Amino acid sequence: MKHGDNLLIQIFRCKTLKYKENLPDTSVVVCFHNEARSVLLRTVHSIIDRSPEHLLKEIILVDDFSDMEHLGKPLEDYVATLGKVKVVRAKKREGLIRARLLGFAAATGEVVTFLDSHCECAEVCPVIDVIEDETLKYQYGSARSTSIGGFDWNLQFNWHAIPEYERKRRDNKDYLPVRYRMSITIVMA
Repeated sequence: MKHGDNLLIQIFRCKTLKYKENLPDTSVVVCFHNEARSVLLRTVHSIIDRSPEHLLKEIILVDDFSDMEHLGKPLEDYVATLGKVKVVRAKKREGLIRARLLGFAAATGEVVTFLDSHCECAEVCPVIDVIEDETLKYQYGSARSTSIGGFDWNLQFNWHAIPEYERKRRDNKDYLPVRYRMSITIVMA
């Protein structure tokens, strides 16, 4: 089996799943600071192109006080032609979390989805694929090696393997979502 064959199989499996008809709409919040215009717009267009229109309420681009000219009025003029996209601007450099909160405050969807400013939405989930930094080539990765993001006690983000109970529940169906329950054990010395 070739790499491309695996992608086609995953897409087929995802499309054969039955999803609820009555899903909530979403506001997608994308924060950026001095991002390359082409990369930011690639993200925006992939969201629009690969999201069901009735589920995508809006895309909110949060500018975390960029100083590049192409991210000012030229960006606003361009996204105005797209319909569901608006720009929210921070009055000073806020950082990722506060910028996301600005986007959240502007959101009107039932659900809020946060994405990086340099990503590409794909039809197959749950996978974080790679976009090469030199060529911007999209590289599909197998969901077989999917990890779960989480935090340790120092609030440092780390990737964790999918727990064995979840691997068994998914029965090698890599296209299924990963359910994760966290158990906390407190040890008193």
